[in-house]
Amino acid sequence: MATYILKRLLQTVIVLWGVSLVTFVLMNVVPGDPVLLMLEKRATPEAVERIRHEMGLDRPKTTQYFDFVSKAARLDLGRSYFTKEPVMTALTRRFGVTLRLASSAYAIALLLGISAGVASALQRGGAFDSLVRGGAVIGISAPVFWVAIILQMSFGLRLGWFPISGIRSDWSFVLPAIALGIRYMASISRVTRTSMLEVISQDYIRTARAKGLAERVVILKHALKNALIPIITLAGSELGNLLAGSMLTEWVFAIPGIGKLMVDSILMRDLPMLQGTVLYIAVVFVLSNLTVDISYAFIDPRIRYLKGD
Repeated sequence: MATYILKRLLQTVIVLWGVSLVTFVLMNVVPGDPVLLMLEKRATPEAVERIRHEMGLDRPKTTQYFDFVSKAARLDLGRSYFTKEPVMTALTRRFGVTLRLASSAYAIALLLGISAGVASALQRGGAFDSLVRGGAVIGISAPVFWVAIILQMSFGLRLGWFPISGIRSDWSFVLPAIALGIRYMASISRVTRTSMLEVISQDYIRTARAKGLAERVVILKHALKNALIPIITLAGSELGNLLAGSMLTEWVFAIPGIGKLMVDSILMRDLPMLQGTVLYIAVVFVLSNLTVDISYAFIDPRIRYLKGD
């Protein structure tokens, strides 16, 4: 296990290097100049040249990139071109908001998704099963921004139950969490249903019932535990998605999280801030996948990571 974790951590370094390189190249080939965006009407040739020199944008691209990599290794991601705020400070502050939103959405997705999937599998072919399957299809197919707008119009503008933008109180997270969690809840319910249907048809489940065990014990201790592997795989990857920040959800609800910070950085061509947010997202995805892989061995003792895997 230790060898496997070490190998995966080495892969993480390679992935992060590749992500930083691709991001840097893409941001330097697309049209637009951050200096012109900063100066606007004051963009005289002399002013542009002076600002470019102060920001180090007149240096060779390779020098700029390797300077960024060397500082990033020391957790120094530079400063924003526009706010002059350290990127790491901005990420730390925005991460708290995204973590709060993601935790709420994740709780909704896990609790309702697993419960609906288990109940649907136990009532296969029934009305509730049809309702869950139909709802899952709609939940997966509906665009996140469309769901967000419908929630804003229905529960925010028409009924006035919840705020529709910004963070004013704890209630401000309700609609964004629902909008963000619906798709993941639908995915988890489908995977849970499929996995449970496969498990409850196994011989050991029939044996457990034949021994006279209570149905609750059979389902929770024997069936659900053995159905967790695909559920954990999906839930782990979904956690990475949520923590990375949903750009559309945060943008629609004006939630100042990682996703909105990334969108703003793209629009303003704020390269240091964009590189920082992209690296953050890459780290979250890699670590969440690593956590999922390691958790397999604890959920299912039959799984072992051997040397050379």
